[in-house]
Order: sequence, then structure tokens, then C-alpha cells
Amino acid sequence: MAASQRGTASPPSTRRAMLGLGLGNTLEWYDWMVFGLLAAFIGPQFFPSQDPVSSTLDALAVFAVGFCVRPLGGVLLGNVADRVGRRQVMLWSVGIMAVTTLSIALLPSYDSIGVWAGILLLACRLLQGLSTGIEAPLSTAYAVELMPAGHEGRAAGYISFFQNFGILLASLVSFATSYVIGGDAMSTWGWRVPMLVGAAMSFFVLYLRRALPETLSEEEKSEHTSGTWEGVRRHWLGLAAIIFVVGAAQAYNYAWNVGLPSVARGAYGENPTTIFAVTSVLGVIMLVGSIVTGRIADRVRLSRAFVVTRLAVVPVIFLMLLYAGPGLRTFTVVLLLGGVLLAANMTLYNVVSTSLMPKYCRATGTGLGYGVAVAAFGGTASYLIVWLQSRNLLWAFPVYTALLSVISVVLYVAARRHSGTFAGD
Repeated sequence: MAASQRGTASPPSTRRAMLGLGLGNTLEWYDWMVFGLLAAFIGPQFFPSQDPVSSTLDALAVFAVGFCVRPLGGVLLGNVADRVGRRQVMLWSVGIMAVTTLSIALLPSYDSIGVWAGILLLACRLLQGLSTGIEAPLSTAYAVELMPAGHEGRAAGYISFFQNFGILLASLVSFATSYVIGGDAMSTWGWRVPMLVGAAMSFFVLYLRRALPETLSEEEKSEHTSGTWEGVRRHWLGLAAIIFVVGAAQAYNYAWNVGLPSVARGAYGENPTTIFAVTSVLGVIMLVGSIVTGRIADRVRLSRAFVVTRLAVVPVIFLMLLYAGPGLRTFTVVLLLGGVLLAANMTLYNVVSTSLMPKYCRATGTGLGYGVAVAAFGGTASYLIVWLQSRNLLWAFPVYTALLSVISVVLYVAARRHSGTFAGD
């Protein structure tokens, strides 16, 4: 689909394309999040230790290392998307995630092959990092290019809905598996079941994505072959804003979806089945919040919705300090209350990033900014929470996240004044 034809595709073809984009995000986020949720079970299988907290930290370190290659994935695949087109990259993204998730599900443990178990697990996570480095930023940009002008918030809400569906599905499948086979079996072999479910989902998603239209015209491909990086350099302030817009949201996200559940299981010994049940309720809140936030953003303006919901993070992030010891009731209240605002922030951050880059360098700029942000602030969040909690310094994390949130708003406003925006307002 040419750029000049944006938003003019017939509703059925647009809906099919959006479904392919959306379910691809479901698969990506399911596969990515299920590893974090199962870190307390995976750790002892690949990094045995007498201390369960140490094993969990080792698994979360591998979870974090996967984020380190996201900037590389964003740069390499984003540049291909700006020069060759969006569709092919979207197929590669899902294909890589499918193969690596199946591989993790079938990997022998440390008891079978020794240190090679951890090395192979790390290799799979690095490849997954390449894939997710482009999936989230490009799929939102792709959706904005497909939808009519003025519906950017709705496009973001749609993609976020499917992302959150993947997160919810990861919690539900983990909960169901744990409920059926019990915690002891989860610790030995049951953690592999949610991984196999994700691998099975991939075939249907790949089929749907084959029908994706192309939103970059042949003229645009040839016109901007040599100007992609020049465009990113010209919009350097927008790139800086993207890094902190994404970084603050992801620090908040992984604190709630991975960090706090890991503390509950690894440090406080909470019942894993109950923890999965609570994270599943959080997933429902995120799911509904995505659609509501997207519609509100189109009515009140994207910029206003972003600034208000981002500044609201500053007081709300301190809720996590209430969970200072074992207690499922406190854990549930903290996770679900904070989840309401998390839904709004996770819906808006990618479409805000898209608005700060022009189309000809959008995939490269947003992919680079997203990758750097998630590697620096998102991938380290869950590890940082568990580490700080083990040293009675948990108070430092909400201070850190609040500071990131304020910086993101300042840079966003500065970038709007310096270069303007290219979608949404």
C-alpha cells in the first residue's frame, strides 16, 4: 500500500492486516513474558544453586541480556524496513521468535549437558532480543500507517490490546499449567509446557502475516535509500525523547509484570499458582485499558493524554513499597492498582515514539530508540528490583522510575517544539 493511500484500504483488508499485526504481537509478548514469569523455575534447571534467590537472579540476568541486543535488532531490521518495506520484516520477526521459543522448550537442563545448557539458553534469548527489538516499535508504526489519520490512538490501543493479550495469555497458561500439575512438577518439567504452547501458536500467526499489505511505496523506498540515517541524525532530539518515553514505561512495566511477581515467589515464598492468578487479573486490566486509552487519546489529543498519564506515574510507582514482606493481599492490591495506570502508559508509549519520527526514517529511529531504552531501562528492571529487595533498598527503584518519567516528559515537549510531530496531533 502506498503512502499516499494511507487509511484508504477497504475495511475488510485493513481489519485482516491489523489482525495479523496484532496476533503477531500476542505471540511475541507471550513468548517473551512467559520466560520472565517462569524465571524462578527455569533458574535452578540451568543455573543450579543452593540459594533459590541466586538461581532466580541468574535466570533474570539471562532475561535482561536478551534486551541488550534489542538496539541491534532495531537498527538492522528497522533499516531494512525503511529501505525494503515493512511486511518482510514483520514475517522475520515472528519466525525468529517461533523457532527460539520451541528451542528453549526442548533444551536439556544443566544436569544433562552441564554449562552448555545455560549457554544455549542465552543464545536463544539473544536471538529473541533481535526479534522483539523491531516487533513492538514497527508494528505500531505499521498500524498508524494503515489506519486513517486521526485514529492514531485507536491504532495504538489495538496493538497494545494484542500485546497485553499475549502477556495475559502467558499468565493464564502458566497459571493453568501450575494448577493442573502442581508446583513441584512446574519446578522440574512443567515450565516447558507454556513454552510449547507459544511455539504452537506461531504457525497460525505466520499464515496471517503472509497477507500483510506494504505501506512503503516503491518511490519512497528508492527516494530515501541514502537518507535514513541522515533523517535520524536530523531528529536527534526526537530520538533522545523516544529513549526516555520508552524507557520509563518499560521500567514500570517489567517492575509490575516480572519484578514484583519474582520477589513474591523467590524472596517471600508465595504460592506460585496464586501469583499467576493475580498476574492474570492484571492482564485483564491491561487488556481493557488498552482500548479505553486509545479512544480517549484520539478525543483529547495524543500529546495531552501522554503527558498527564506519564506524570501520574511519579506518585503511583511508590505503591510498590507497600509490599515489604510476605502477604498475598498486599501484593494483589499493589499490583492491580498500579496496573490501571500501567495500561495507559503501555498503550501510548509506542505511538508517541512513532509521532516523533518522519515516515522515511521511522522504523530505524523508533527501532533504535526502543532498543536502547528497553536494554538500558526495561531489561534491567526486574533484576534490579529483586537485587534491591535482597539488600533492603527497594525504595530506590520507585525514585529511579519517577525520575525517568519526568525526564521523558521534558524531552518529549522539547522535541515537539524543535521538530514538531509526524502523527497524532
